Amino acid sequence: MRQLRSSIAAIATVMFAAGCGGGETAHDGIGVILKVVDGDTVDIRINGREERVRLIGIDTPETKKPDTPTECYGPEASTHTVDLLPVDTRVRIERDIVGRDDYGRLLGYLYRVDDELFVNYEILRQGYARPLTIEPNSTHAVTFAAAARLAEADDLGLWAACVR
Repeated sequence: MRQLRSSIAAIATVMFAAGCGGGETAHDGIGVILKVVDGDTVDIRINGREERVRLIGIDTPETKKPDTPTECYGPEASTHTVDLLPVDTRVRIERDIVGRDDYGRLLGYLYRVDDELFVNYEILRQGYARPLTIEPNSTHAVTFAAAARLAEADDLGLWAACVR
């Protein structure tokens, strides 16, 4: 019986890792940047699938929202994300509690594989975004708030150009 339980546990682990459990593909892992959509959204290929990923915990100024003008520092934020994540950059994605938003986008924290740069944090720290915490995805909320305070204190990015 013990061996049977061990075998079942091993099979379940393999199925989960392969994305066969629960109808959802496992997304924590390594992906490749296909395109930067805007400052806080990218398209990646992961586990053989193309996914749109919304970076958790940050909100860059809008550049592509329908019927909305481009917001202050939006183009700069998008360009900065392109600079951080050129096409074919390998990224590690980590998820939080809620895996997808209401638009079906994967929600994640991104790290560049080559140097482990925490992309979400870097965008905030350089002043290209404001923190945006939507519970329960709040693992890095305190860190992100501190990064934004540092960017504001250093008068970086949108803090210098838009907020007065």
